[in-house]
Amino acid sequence: MKFLKIILVVLLIIFVLVQFVDPEENAGSTASFDSFIMDTNPNEEVTAILKTTCFDCHSDVTRYPWYNEITPLNFWLANHIEDGKKHFNISAWDDYSVKKKDHKFEELIEIVESKEMPLESYTYTHSEAKLTDSQIAAVVDWGKKVRLKYSLAPQPQ
Repeated sequence: MKFLKIILVVLLIIFVLVQFVDPEENAGSTASFDSFIMDTNPNEEVTAILKTTCFDCHSDVTRYPWYNEITPLNFWLANHIEDGKKHFNISAWDDYSVKKKDHKFEELIEIVESKEMPLESYTYTHSEAKLTDSQIAAVVDWGKKVRLKYSLAPQPQ
């Protein structure tokens, strides 16, 4: 029994010490959204949906929940954000070619229609991010219009 107490105390000390180690936060400027918003022209409803469901993990700006102060949860969140930005980063929109932008919207439509996004792990703590069927339809319709725009855009030779 004494051995178990020693192990628990050591684990508690380790847990307390790791609380002083934090990953780098995703704290850019909301101005990084401007180019994406201007280029894709979402209506007010879709803009609100994007801000609520997408921007935290797919941009350089994240609104962190209270539990981001707890290690190892903060590292888990940082990993999700890094992975989300790797797949689709609204803040890097100007760096994408027209072809890549079109492809990103093709993927966006597919994963929103199949309800793969937003992630279920995100909607556990962000219930406002759960999309209704009408919100899904609004995002998909907007995405199709954006894809049409890119298909009509001149392609570099």
